Amino acid sequence: MKPKVAFICVHNSCRSQMAEALGKMFASDVFESYSAGTELRPQINQDAVRIIKDLYNVDMNETHKSKLLDDIPEVDIVVKMGCNVVCPFLPSRHEEDWGLEDPSGKSDEEFIKTAKIIEEKVKDLAKRIKNNEIDLSLERDVR
Repeated sequence: MKPKVAFICVHNSCRSQMAEALGKMFASDVFESYSAGTELRPQINQDAVRIIKDLYNVDMNETHKSKLLDDIPEVDIVVKMGCNVVCPFLPSRHEEDWGLEDPSGKSDEEFIKTAKIIEEKVKDLAKRIKNNEIDLSLERDVR
């Protein structure tokens, strides 16, 4: 059974949505991708949607919506996107923070840079899972 990975941030409208889309694109053979946050937005950041469509030909408007933490199944791995505030907590066996700046309101170049960083991090996460570098045998961290 493939591990479930949640990409989380407060609003679940930009970086976490990009990570979910790229996780499904580049790592679906290794893990299941989800994204969620603690607050909903009426729609995903349309700059993020446009950049992911331009770079990867994936239309997040058709496949994604803003989700709360309670809307996704229990997960094995939590990836915090870099909230710069108190990040949401979700029980998991492994947690890491990618510390990504939010490109919202910035130039296309910032969105492209963020998407490319997320792509590399998703591929690296998949490699670490495949190579058993992440211990998923531990009990869930339930703080």
